Amino acid sequence: MTLLRKTRKIENDENTLNTKCVKESSPPESKNIAEQECKKDSDLKNIKLDQKSKTDYDSLELKNTKVEMKRKKDSDSPELKKTKMETKRRRSRDRDRSKRKHQKSNGSDNEKDVEFARYYGEPDTVKENSDSYWNKYPRKEDNVQVGARYYDTAEKNKEDVVDKPKDEKVLRPRKTFDILTSKTGGAYIPPAKLRMMQAEITDKKSTAYQRIAWEALKKSIHGCINKVNTSNIGIIARELLHENIVRGRGLLCKSIIQAQSASPTFTHVYSALVAVINSKFPNIGELLLRRLVLQFKRGFKQNNKIICITAASFIAHLVNQRVAHEILALEILTLLVESPTDDSVEVAISFLKESGQKLTEVSSKGISAIFEMLRNILHEGQLEKRIQYMIEVMFQIRKRWV
Repeated sequence: MTLLRKTRKIENDENTLNTKCVKESSPPESKNIAEQECKKDSDLKNIKLDQKSKTDYDSLELKNTKVEMKRKKDSDSPELKKTKMETKRRRSRDRDRSKRKHQKSNGSDNEKDVEFARYYGEPDTVKENSDSYWNKYPRKEDNVQVGARYYDTAEKNKEDVVDKPKDEKVLRPRKTFDILTSKTGGAYIPPAKLRMMQAEITDKKSTAYQRIAWEALKKSIHGCINKVNTSNIGIIARELLHENIVRGRGLLCKSIIQAQSASPTFTHVYSALVAVINSKFPNIGELLLRRLVLQFKRGFKQNNKIICITAASFIAHLVNQRVAHEILALEILTLLVESPTDDSVEVAISFLKESGQKLTEVSSKGISAIFEMLRNILHEGQLEKRIQYMIEVMFQIRKRWV
């Protein structure tokens, strides 16, 4: 409306100016000059009025947009709702606190301060330093129904809560853990305690006595094999023969294989010890060989080069000590060289380095056949250069044996 009124005023002003210019009587030259000045004045006024109208229109638009934005904010913003809710809650809390203070101030001086229960459903009177928090949840021993924590406790009498007999609680029997019959695989027992336990046991056929004897035998065998060296083989062989090796042959074989795999540089020492034991107890040597062959097979199937090399080197030293037969060595070599790969040829060469000289003495035809197969592999040239170089070195070592 304001804009329409302004535009009408502007039109009326223009009409008045035109009439004034026409009415004024003057000569023709002065008339032209006056008309030009009137036009200029009218143009300037029109420009100013246009600018004012634009500014007024823009200000109105801005006001309208601001009003609309405020309306949207009031309708859509969740923050305003949250603030309103928080103010309401604060007011309600303040009212409650003021009511409580008013009640306390109006209350008689003789009445004690009321202590409210910490949890819903608890009795009104709460003792100082009570275990209400720790005894809040029911235990498995107490046959408590569902919802007893909230409803049934309020109905109980105070006498029942206070005067609960402590003897009614049934303690769970703990599981007895016996060191001897446990499956720990040799739990450490101090020597003094072990002697006491042995003294207490009188029946030698009992499981406890047998377990103690087994653990003692295991420790003695492990200790002897860990001490083996080139200088004390004879002493340790006698110590082992004093022990019950027939009963603990599995322990002995296991400990020897473990020691050899841990330190392969001492394979010749362990093979010599096995040769001494094999001369008295051939069953033990056979058991050890079977376990080594199984270990070699496992490593060959798994493509584990380290297991194959350790097992093959031990078998080779046993062949040198005449514990294993030479046919076993030739079978292993043929298996490795028949389908040649980089790893299999490397294992075969490590085997030949250990027991090649002994095999040339015992069966020269068999070893010559294996060397011919190696020569064919070298001529094919399908393997790596590193392994070809190893085969060439092996042929040079063979010349020293002859």
